[in-house]
Amino acid sequence: MAAALIAEPSLLSFVLPSPGPRRSICSPGRKLRVHRKPSLLLVASPSLPPPCPFAAGTLDLEPDEESPGRGLSSRQDGKEGGRDRRRAVKIAWEKLVRWSRSWRSKAKSDVLEGTKKVVVLGGGSFGTAMAAHVASRKAEMEVAMLLRDGDVCRAINETHFNCKYFPEHKLPENIVATTSAKDALLGADYCFHAVPVQFSSSFLRGISQHVDQNLPFISLSKGLELNTLRTMSQIIPRALGNPRQPFIVLSGPSFAVELMRKMPTAMVVASKDKKLASAAQQLLASPNLRINSSSDITGVEIAGALKNVLAIAAGIVEGMNLGNNCMAALVAQGCSEIRWLATKMGAKPTTLTGLSGSGDIMLTCFVNLSRNRTVGLRLGSGETLDDILSTMNQVSIRSFNS
Repeated sequence: MAAALIAEPSLLSFVLPSPGPRRSICSPGRKLRVHRKPSLLLVASPSLPPPCPFAAGTLDLEPDEESPGRGLSSRQDGKEGGRDRRRAVKIAWEKLVRWSRSWRSKAKSDVLEGTKKVVVLGGGSFGTAMAAHVASRKAEMEVAMLLRDGDVCRAINETHFNCKYFPEHKLPENIVATTSAKDALLGADYCFHAVPVQFSSSFLRGISQHVDQNLPFISLSKGLELNTLRTMSQIIPRALGNPRQPFIVLSGPSFAVELMRKMPTAMVVASKDKKLASAAQQLLASPNLRINSSSDITGVEIAGALKNVLAIAAGIVEGMNLGNNCMAALVAQGCSEIRWLATKMGAKPTTLTGLSGSGDIMLTCFVNLSRNRTVGLRLGSGETLDDILSTMNQVSIRSFNS
């Protein structure tokens, strides 16, 4: 919507209809000034809305030079002009909302309609939740889950339950689990990568012969590879031997269990290819899941990786009962350091204050469902790391994976 706003420079043509005499929305003694924002380069794409039929500028009132003749009547005229201006802006906003709703109703996604098969690599909590979400978007679409655990695979196919992670949530019947990489990847339109970061390189090298070079990979894994410090946008093309492998990263404040319960969630997809990001947005967006798009892969990935370290520290503060002042200081300083490092690596500052940055940090640091925070909490309470990890069912600090 913001892009559409900036794409059309004239607000006056929208607020003051033509033909017909134009009514002034300002007082006689005041001038109307329109600040035009620099236009953005919009790439023609079926996913982008048509140009918005109204202005993108903001209206500012600039007073004339002081004249000795202005008195009480001028002030009254100014008040009436202010009311007229507010009324005109209100009408413009209502037209904007109606136009936006009309465009959304007409711009039905052909991405979802054209998608026949999606594969999810990994059967952990978030991989399972994402498979269930995508499968519920279209009953005719096949969602293949590539697993290594034969027992979980049979349970999903026979009972439609992932008994290891979601024993109380029934999965859609169009989800099919398999241990065969060839069967899972054959004919897939999109691939969701949900394998923990530390095991991704070896896993991907083992299945690379079955991966189509044009298959888009949507990464759900957050973290940095130990020793190499590579992100998933670097690991996936390198492991598959294809530097041009289409890549998208999906991140944001999201717990798998709440996604399974269809609770309201917002996330962001990032890709250097705007059309690819838009396609992923259309594939995933639903009434309970809002998807924003971005081109800042670096910012999304770095924020998603480093927030895990900050969450462990926040858990330690809680476990040691150091108080709320200490918690606020820690998180504020941690956010500052993440922002400094990410921008030095080329990230956009706006990304770090958005869903994949501040949003994910708040969720991971302050909510008990966070695995990394739980690790820190138990460390702060005096438990050893080996004892903690031996009792946890999901990946946490060992692979910097949320």
